[in-house]
Amino acid sequence: MKKVLLVGAIALFGAVNAQTAGNFKLGAHVGLPVGDASSSTSVLLGIDAAYMWPVAAEFNLGVATGYSAWIGKSGHNTDSMIPIAAAAEYKLSPQFSLGVDLGYGLLFASGTSDGGFYFQPKAAYHFGPSEVYVGYLGLSRNGYTASAINLGYAYSFGK
Repeated sequence: MKKVLLVGAIALFGAVNAQTAGNFKLGAHVGLPVGDASSSTSVLLGIDAAYMWPVAAEFNLGVATGYSAWIGKSGHNTDSMIPIAAAAEYKLSPQFSLGVDLGYGLLFASGTSDGGFYFQPKAAYHFGPSEVYVGYLGLSRNGYTASAINLGYAYSFGK
């Protein structure tokens, strides 16, 4: 799985024109755990980083990473994840966009390190270089899905 994602990331870089300037996004999110994660965790906190290249007039492709921590209900037993993902964004209008991040999430939980399929569809409202988004972040591995409904903010440096 890791090799497939690495090949996909290399193909993504090759498909995007390196001469076209992109933009760097930096942000943060807070989430309400749902599904399997809701029984043992109370909140998800994280930071996001992405670099996006314009591929078409209203369509951007890029790479995304960050850090998310599921905080245990007792305040202890924090599980964390670092995603390595491809990102896509389609602008419905100058103010609204739909996007998705897909890739591999490195999971660090209870003294073990493992990983699984990472996904995050989201809808965003843009104002100037900023955006506020609502998304569904998830990491699926071995029949278990750690997920959360997120509210996030990102600031774009560049175009």
